[in-house]
Amino acid sequence: MQRILSYTLIVASLAMAAVPVASADARFRVIVNPQVRGNQIPRAALSSIFLKRAVRWGDGSSAQPVDQSMRSDVRRAFTADVLGQGLVEVEVYWHHRMEAGQVPPAVKTSDEDIVSFVAATPGAIGYVSPSAQLPPGVREITVVN
Repeated sequence: MQRILSYTLIVASLAMAAVPVASADARFRVIVNPQVRGNQIPRAALSSIFLKRAVRWGDGSSAQPVDQSMRSDVRRAFTADVLGQGLVEVEVYWHHRMEAGQVPPAVKTSDEDIVSFVAATPGAIGYVSPSAQLPPGVREITVVN
């Protein structure tokens, strides 16, 4: 009986860990190039990719993040929900990193440009507004805690 209870708790814990993050009432959708494996990404891993603390996917291929414009409401939502920071803090972070020779993610000015970049770039990951049309060349993934 004790073993069954322990197993149930482990399964319940794993199930809770895989609960999708609602992206603050779906204020954005995360998309990837079809070559990127998996259907979910932990919020911490997504943050690491966009801050370029992680530069490779689990299979060793290069992760290629692409950001929306600093003027975009979608970027503001993504930055707050995933990076846990404001736009000014991220701008300061990248200013310091660029002084050290690092390059921030590419920036595109529209959902369409993000979709095009992700579709054409192996290892690419980006985010778009909830209403963005997604062609077959990109795939949406779920952000999990």
